Amino acid sequence: MRKILITNDDGIMADGIVRLAEAAKEFGEVWVIAPDNQRSAASHSISLRHPIDIYPHDFPVEGVKAFNCSGTPADCVRVGSLSVMDEKPDVVLSGINYGYNVATDIQYSATAGAAFEAAFQGYHAIALSEGFSGDHEVTDHYLRDMLMDALEVELEYGEILNINFPDCPLSDFKGVAKGVKVSRRAFFIDRYKVIEELENGGKRYVVDAIHQAEPEDGTDYGAVLGHMIAFGKVNNIGI
Repeated sequence: MRKILITNDDGIMADGIVRLAEAAKEFGEVWVIAPDNQRSAASHSISLRHPIDIYPHDFPVEGVKAFNCSGTPADCVRVGSLSVMDEKPDVVLSGINYGYNVATDIQYSATAGAAFEAAFQGYHAIALSEGFSGDHEVTDHYLRDMLMDALEVELEYGEILNINFPDCPLSDFKGVAKGVKVSRRAFFIDRYKVIEELENGGKRYVVDAIHQAEPEDGTDYGAVLGHMIAFGKVNNIGI
C-alpha cells in the first residue's frame, strides 16, 4: 500500500487539507503533517537555527495519522518523511491551497515549496490549489479523478505536478487543460503602501498588490481564468 504524506501552507485546521485527506484515503495510507498555523508565501524555506516542534493532532478524517508542526511546509515534508513517519512516503500531496498557485506566484508559494522539497527528497510530488471564493464544486467533483491521473504521471527528479481547480460553479466548468505551461505573467502587479509614519524618519509598508487577469494561451493562469482545471508539470528552479 502507498504511503501518502499530506501537508499544506494554510495550517492543519484548514478545510482544504481535510478534503484532500478524505479523498487520498482511497489511494493509500495517509499521514498528515502540517503547519500549526498559516504559512502562506513561505516558499521553500526551512528551519535551521531553531528547533521544530511536532505534536499529535486530532484530525476529522478517520484512519489518518496527523501531527502539527511549528515549522514551514517544507519542514513538514523533511521532518515528517525523515523522522516522524514509520517509513518514507511514496507520494507527497501539498494542499488543497486556498488561492491559485499559478504563473509567477509559484515561486512564492509554500504549497509549491513543500512539493518541491518532496521532489528533492525523491518522492512523487503533487501540489493542489483552488480559488478564493469558497466554491468547491469543481474541486470536490474532480478531485478523485485528478489524483488518480496525477499518481500515474511520470515525473523527473525535481519536477512536481501542479493542479489548480477553477473558481466557478460546476455548471460553468469547461474541462481539464493538461500539459499547461507556467504563465510568465504576474498574478498581481506588486506595489506597497505606507500605513504608518515611524520615529526617526521610518515608514511602515504593507503589500497592496493589484490583481490582473491577463492570461497567456496554453498556460496555467489561462486555464483557471477560462474555468478549466490546470494540470501541468513544473520544474524546480535549480534543475
